[in-house]
Amino acid sequence: MDDVLRKGDAVWKGDALWNADVLWKAAGKLRGSVDAAQYRDFVLGLVFLKYVSDSSDDGGFRVPDGARWADLSPAAGDIGARIDAAMGAVMRADPALDGVLPQIFTEIDQRRLGELVELIGRARFGARPGERPARDVLGEVYEYFLEKFARAEGRRGGEFYTPAGVVRLLVEVLEPFRGRVYDPCCGSGGMFVQAERFVLSHRGRPDDIAVYGQEANERTWRLARMNLAVHGIAGDVRRSDTFYEDAHPGLAADHVLANPPFNMSDWYRDPGDARWRYGVPPAGNANFAWIQHIVAKLGPRGRAGVVMANGSMSSRQSGEGEIRAALVEAGLVSCVVALPDRLFRTTPIPACLWFLDRSESVPGEVLFVDARAMGTMVDRTERILTADDIARIAGAYRAWRDHGHRDVPGFCRAAGLDEVRSHGHVLTPGRYVGAAEADRGGEPAADRVERLTKELLTHLEESARLDRVVRDELERFGG
Repeated sequence: MDDVLRKGDAVWKGDALWNADVLWKAAGKLRGSVDAAQYRDFVLGLVFLKYVSDSSDDGGFRVPDGARWADLSPAAGDIGARIDAAMGAVMRADPALDGVLPQIFTEIDQRRLGELVELIGRARFGARPGERPARDVLGEVYEYFLEKFARAEGRRGGEFYTPAGVVRLLVEVLEPFRGRVYDPCCGSGGMFVQAERFVLSHRGRPDDIAVYGQEANERTWRLARMNLAVHGIAGDVRRSDTFYEDAHPGLAADHVLANPPFNMSDWYRDPGDARWRYGVPPAGNANFAWIQHIVAKLGPRGRAGVVMANGSMSSRQSGEGEIRAALVEAGLVSCVVALPDRLFRTTPIPACLWFLDRSESVPGEVLFVDARAMGTMVDRTERILTADDIARIAGAYRAWRDHGHRDVPGFCRAAGLDEVRSHGHVLTPGRYVGAAEADRGGEPAADRVERLTKELLTHLEESARLDRVVRDELERFGG
């Protein structure tokens, strides 16, 4: 998420009329009058309609007569029906939007809807000379809203949103300069947006990558399709259950970016599925079903970055240990990163990153990175990965991949397969990286342990002394 938006500063420069924080507060007009799960559909749909109306000349969308924002004056009555008709007209005019925009505006309080339309009407998405393109502005606003909705919805928000820092870390490690980018559980499409940003930041072109995705939840799939449209990304994102129906059979992906649902117990499981080359995943947990599906989608030199629950690194239940061992022995696991806690506001489950590689950049080794001490708390409940954190982790991976790696005690270490076998193929980085050589102020870890032990013994002795004093006083008064 852009730091400018975090601070609530104006999204536009120059003649700024509106910012994302103001629009979010304006959207509160609908709170309480609609179901919380539908709230984001109403708000994002209206913002998108305002954008295409303002920027149809340079935004790549055609807005038919009668569907522009100026045609939606609340004073004219039937505001919900006219918005639904406008949404339908825009979708018919652009096949990329077919079935994406919401047509549900007759279902809500029309007075509050009219007030919201008037407030959004004050926004301006048409770019002026010297200002950023309108599409860039909308993209930032859209992402800002997705983050806000994810926070508001708590655990359910995790179905469509991955923290921006985690997505950036995945992209910086994989470096998807070109090729086919795939996400089997794409949520609102944030992985694709960040991949395109990476390409553009390295002077590439948008068509250097082709994106493919799949999403089972219809409303989340709509979010992804709209997100791609907002950012001008042409992608093949389909709606279906990845385990029941592979929507992209035969796809050989160059890069896979994914944040599957953690520890999913309710999933379609066919024990005879050809994807289970390394072992049949247990019915009660789909973690290794996701990993094996992703492996099956990788091209001959394909690489993947996957967010997983920490249990995937060490679980031995229901054959998971055997599947993990088979993946390691096949040379598919290139790196495992232990993430700090509280990065995911939507779940208390601690997470890690698996990086998979068919190219065998460094055969016979796994790089372990312990990043649990990294990140910065932005409030009492949420931590973010900073640009420096991301650069340090990605830099360690690149150095290892390019054969220039040096172990850093307490942070990263490359281990051979014999060592991994000696740990029973458990992949928890803390087992491999060891302790840091020095702690705060350059104090060696061993010296600090000795000092703290002495301090603890001193405090324990003082506690015992005070305990005796209290007991003596109680006996004196009791006697």
